[in-house]
Amino acid sequence: MPNNKLQDDQAALIDQVKQIAQGLAQTFAPFCEVLVHDLRDPKHAVLAVHNNLSGRATNDPATELGLARIADSNYPQILANYANQFADGRPAKSTSIGIKDAEGRYIAALCLNVDLTLFRSMQNALEQFNATDASPVQESLDPANAEAIRRRIDQYAAGLASSPQLLKAGERRVLMRELRDGGFLELRRAMEIAASHLGISRATAYNDIK
Repeated sequence: MPNNKLQDDQAALIDQVKQIAQGLAQTFAPFCEVLVHDLRDPKHAVLAVHNNLSGRATNDPATELGLARIADSNYPQILANYANQFADGRPAKSTSIGIKDAEGRYIAALCLNVDLTLFRSMQNALEQFNATDASPVQESLDPANAEAIRRRIDQYAAGLASSPQLLKAGERRVLMRELRDGGFLELRRAMEIAASHLGISRATAYNDIK
């Protein structure tokens, strides 16, 4: 009976992993392949393949990584963002998450393989677009180094998984004090630049400093 219960619990857990895999695949389609491996059956480990990018198929055997987890319950449970490559040479970024049962043994793995081809093409295009040539005339259209202020505001907002215009009042007050203490607000028109980038009035910006 205990073995039957453990098997039932394992099957239920893997079924939930399959649901998670399907949701992730739908969210990140078509750039991310999502696989579920059943490590209880290493010779036919691949249980599900979504957004197939690697050419793998259900019932394919476990990879070396899967075999390593089967052999060692202390093997790292999460391997995130490691460099990989599809069979046709396309670069990929992979994450593998091991799933353990109630007794601490690896029984499954959830794997994600992101095709970097398009993103690298976009990156190259943006780098080319942003490239500038040397000019014999030194010219700036950015009064009082406004870009430095905007960049610091963007960094602060990104650290809170937000955008400048969506910062809460308390978060904005902390930011404005950081700008003041960092010397950013000593620049000409600094308060106007900061307020504009935050989407608030200059009066509100001054109140945030108080």
